[in-house]
Amino acid sequence: MMTRKIKLWDINAHITCHLCNGYLIDATTVTECLHTFCRSCLVKYLEENNTCPTCRIVIHQSHPLQYIGHDRTMQDIVYKLVPGLQEAEMKKQREFYHKLGMEVPGDIKGETCSAKQHLDSHRNGETKPDENSNKEASEEKREENNDYHRSDEQVSICLECNSSKLRGLKRKWIRCSAQATVLHLKKFIAKKLNLSSFNELDILCNEEILGKDHTLKFVVVTRWRFKV
Repeated sequence: MMTRKIKLWDINAHITCHLCNGYLIDATTVTECLHTFCRSCLVKYLEENNTCPTCRIVIHQSHPLQYIGHDRTMQDIVYKLVPGLQEAEMKKQREFYHKLGMEVPGDIKGETCSAKQHLDSHRNGETKPDENSNKEASEEKREENNDYHRSDEQVSICLECNSSKLRGLKRKWIRCSAQATVLHLKKFIAKKLNLSSFNELDILCNEEILGKDHTLKFVVVTRWRFKV
């Protein structure tokens, strides 16, 4: 079988954000046309526009942020193709949290340590697949059974009901993982209020409707950052 080598710059157009012209970070795709951008770039753009930056198709007349979603597959591809990009991004995020005087979230620490161990093992020529895989499997199983995301960065939120058609929650304050999404909150509220569908709900922060794929961590950084 013949192998063909492809230079990175040949595929740059497919793995870069057309808004910042950099490699995709936290890749986010428009569900209407499937064009992909950096999440921060796209969210900032959609604060003033409702069309796709590439093809100009209308995403949604009033709530375009609800029609974009995190593209984990694309982000994994970008990190695998561009050497050192993931490590550089994790470093920037750590510096960002240190600058704000905030604790570095557990997921960033974990990804950084994992990447460093992976690189070190390759540099030293170490290959212990069975031992490492068994250890990782046991750790993952233990976390699944006992952790329930308690080691994640945590956020406390207050869920106030602004609709006369819905009753409020008995306990409006909840504490959960910063990796939880707005969609998780919608499903949680719908279950607590015995609603037939979570699609009937909108969650707002500072009078702005939040997209269902936004993580609470993202909401904190982009909507509450000036209140820290």
